[in-house]
Amino acid sequence: MNTTPRVSVQDLHRAAAEVLRLNDLGTMTTAAPNLYPHMWSWDAAFVAIGLARINVPRAITELRTLLAAQWSTGMIPHIVFSENSTDYFPGFDRWGTESARARPSGIKSSGICQPPVHAIALRQILDRGRANGGADQEAAETFLAESFDGWLAWHRWLATVRDPDAAGLIEIHHGWESGFDNSPRWDGPYARVQAGTVPAFTRRDTLHVADTGERPDDSEYTKYLWLVQQMASVEYDDEAVRNVVDFRVRDVFFSAIMAAASDVLAALGEEIGRSSDAGELRDFARRFRDGVASTIDPLSGLARDYDILAGEWISTDTVSGFAPLVSGGGESLLAAQRKLLLGPDWMGHPGLRFPLPPSTSPSSAAFRPRTYWRGPVWPFLNLLLGWASHRDGQNEIYQALKAASLDQLADLRFGEYYEPFTGEPLGSLNQAWTAAACLEWIGPDWQVRTA
Repeated sequence: MNTTPRVSVQDLHRAAAEVLRLNDLGTMTTAAPNLYPHMWSWDAAFVAIGLARINVPRAITELRTLLAAQWSTGMIPHIVFSENSTDYFPGFDRWGTESARARPSGIKSSGICQPPVHAIALRQILDRGRANGGADQEAAETFLAESFDGWLAWHRWLATVRDPDAAGLIEIHHGWESGFDNSPRWDGPYARVQAGTVPAFTRRDTLHVADTGERPDDSEYTKYLWLVQQMASVEYDDEAVRNVVDFRVRDVFFSAIMAAASDVLAALGEEIGRSSDAGELRDFARRFRDGVASTIDPLSGLARDYDILAGEWISTDTVSGFAPLVSGGGESLLAAQRKLLLGPDWMGHPGLRFPLPPSTSPSSAAFRPRTYWRGPVWPFLNLLLGWASHRDGQNEIYQALKAASLDQLADLRFGEYYEPFTGEPLGSLNQAWTAAACLEWIGPDWQVRTA
């Protein structure tokens, strides 16, 4: 394993900033220049974190654009479509959200959501603005005050509509909502989806990768589209969707992010005098932190998802099993999780090019080193784990993730995901949230000359 950077920190910073510049449409950042020409919800949060390191007002614009697409229910959609390109599938027309009553007029979006990382991005923007002072501080503090109600409505929607039984676990209705699209986590639930008639489709994602084996296959995609049709058939009405959709899973990693972000949003609320709302958010954080802790598999020590329709736990050796490290929790649980993370099935696996957690453990029978969420390493996820480690005072893990991440990204290609054994960038290159993660890892260090 080579840990020697191949480029200077200044060159790495310059290249990452250039990726964000090239992907910038003015009011939103495309997730990638070719494969993903629109705005994705949790991508936008990580992009905003990176942008805040170089341009606080532009980071604010990113989150403001996303929040403008918020539905009247409080839901923030997972895709906001730009006018930049129609070369993406499934596009706005295929989503069937045109007739969704909750969608804001004039803004094209999908009808599902993604994890609520946004409060963490808001905190980072505020911290960067205050560090810079002057106009940046004023803009960041103004944005916090004017946008707080939107983020609060988002968390309330998740806590009620997506946790109707107050189980402390967020219910998702599509693997895309998790962000872990084709993870082995969803093999069981998808195996039970019996797709009806799905109109013919032509995918675009397979045109932008060297090996189509990196992506989900067409049979998987048919099921993805069937779930979209089911939700569109009831115009994305929250209650009706639960009664028609063939995919209902309590997502432990989504829930962990909900817990962490609710605590962050609560602290922001306290800063602007919203103590009652902050108390509500603290309650959300406790509920979902407890929910995550309740899922631990006694055999593996990893957190689990729960298939509502099948009435069974989903035990997989995927990185989502480290959800407690994101949500926080009791010290004995977190200590056990850290030991697993650093152990031979994960960051300590001897075959890894860089000591970073793959999306699926190489020790798992489901591991596929080149296939999307079935094995590759995802840079933005390492940043999230690093953020949580720093929050919890785990500097050793934070520094290990930072050093290995910067080594991984020193090829300056900013892949969507990486082959864990060779370090090869896979998926779409010049991925915005990968570049943003790089900028956040570097922080102010780029201003210091390396030897």
